[in-house]
Amino acid sequence: MLRSIADKTTQDVYDGVNSRHARKLPRSLHDKARRLLDQINAAPTLECLRMPPGNRLEMLHGDLEGCWSIRINDQWRIVFRWEAGDALDVRIMDYHR
Repeated sequence: MLRSIADKTTQDVYDGVNSRHARKLPRSLHDKARRLLDQINAAPTLECLRMPPGNRLEMLHGDLEGCWSIRINDQWRIVFRWEAGDALDVRIMDYHR
């Protein structure tokens, strides 16, 4: 379950709000991002997010150690921490910045 969303961009994309925050993510990716956020919200376990394989669930390292990511595309990711069956600090981020 999505327990906390870390930023306004992610919250607005998830809620379908067309704000200046949501427009940081290209509009063409909003539907896919919402679908992935819904998957995270519905997932009872982290392992459930491995399917479909296109999610590319990855454990992150370095500054984001302890976090996981799912790819929206090659540039954009949904990054989150997973604790006790809940996704915390969920945010959409440009992975190349």
